[in-house]
Amino acid sequence: MPTSAVRRRPAWAGRNYSLLTASAVVTNLGSHGALIAAAFAVLEAGGDGGDVGLVAAARTLPLVLFLLIGGAVADRLPRHRVMVAANTLNCASQAAFAALVLSGEPRLWQMMLLSGLGGAGQAFFNPAAEGMLLSSVHGERAGRAFAVFRMAMHGATLGGAALGGAMVAAIGPGWVLAVDAVAFAVAAVLRAFLDVQHIPPREPGGGMLADLRDGWREFTGRPWLWGIVVQFSIANAVVGAADAVYGPLVARDHLGGPAPWGVALAFFGGGTVTGALLMTRWQPRRLLLVGTLCVFPLALPSAALAVPVPVVVLCAVMFVTGLSVEVFGVSWMTALHQEIPEEKLSRVSAYDWFGSVAVVPAAMALAGPAEAAFGRPEALWGCAALVVVVTAAVLTVPDVRNLRRRTKAVAGALPGAQEAVGDGTAVG
Repeated sequence: MPTSAVRRRPAWAGRNYSLLTASAVVTNLGSHGALIAAAFAVLEAGGDGGDVGLVAAARTLPLVLFLLIGGAVADRLPRHRVMVAANTLNCASQAAFAALVLSGEPRLWQMMLLSGLGGAGQAFFNPAAEGMLLSSVHGERAGRAFAVFRMAMHGATLGGAALGGAMVAAIGPGWVLAVDAVAFAVAAVLRAFLDVQHIPPREPGGGMLADLRDGWREFTGRPWLWGIVVQFSIANAVVGAADAVYGPLVARDHLGGPAPWGVALAFFGGGTVTGALLMTRWQPRRLLLVGTLCVFPLALPSAALAVPVPVVVLCAVMFVTGLSVEVFGVSWMTALHQEIPEEKLSRVSAYDWFGSVAVVPAAMALAGPAEAAFGRPEALWGCAALVVVVTAAVLTVPDVRNLRRRTKAVAGALPGAQEAVGDGTAVG
């Protein structure tokens, strides 16, 4: 690589970090368009909203079932190999899905099976990817690195959803699924070049169950960690139900249809990008205190839908919510990078992911009965109240209030970590 290129690149944007960011942008562009394409593929095959939900659930269930195993595998094997293998599975499943749709005769069970394979791939990919990212930055600028990474991810999400919707209308869902398969193939090639020499080899001995127990001890031994994961297991569930179930219904009945709801969601995405941009400059000293205070606005969208407020006000609420939650997201990644030993990052990440998604399917299933039992506004106010209650509860944990940013992170303070970050360029 030319010396001038190294000098132009920030010290924290090393080779691994750059590859991880580029590959994440590629997959996010493809995957978020593919989510839209999968839904329309089901509908074009004669399915209804319930069938769309079944295909989505078929992807979520393997993700929940295999996450903890995926975390243990990613801490045992070279993480980049786990990521490449998962991308290869995702590529194959999406290519088969595309071929099925383009053939003109897709069946519901076939689409559910292929969607499930994609979810299994993500279960192994997510802990490996997060562990790889956390171990690929070093020094005082870790927070900025995570903010830039998340900003790129959110930007790709917005672009992928917009581009995917347009492509579904123009060329059909089958071809959009094929494009996603190609995106996974490109990402797998990029991730194959990741360098894991800075990660010490695992000591022999133990097995999968021993690894899971070790990760569980690491997870439960830190009150700030399990407290926030429990908080988000509830918050993600009720916010997901409000956005996925009640939001479209309120839009249909009070806001003028799906278009205003889509605009509101786009404002949320814009808020996350802005929040990530803010965190490239702001480094709060009390990481988790500031981050957790910024979770309270997650209650606002549910409250706004319960009223319901005009579209302009809803868009403003969604933007502020996206910005605030992104402050938490960057602070959370920085805390994990700082506090968790490198060799346990993927297992801890797996418990984090598991807590974040495990309750979501149940919340989705209960959203309809809750509306029937209490009424839609009351259910939405309940969602808002739960977010406030669990966020206030986690603030009672002393470590959440008192954990401070350090200049040197546990996850990065490893022999050879310097080489993983900047091709020999100094960090800090």
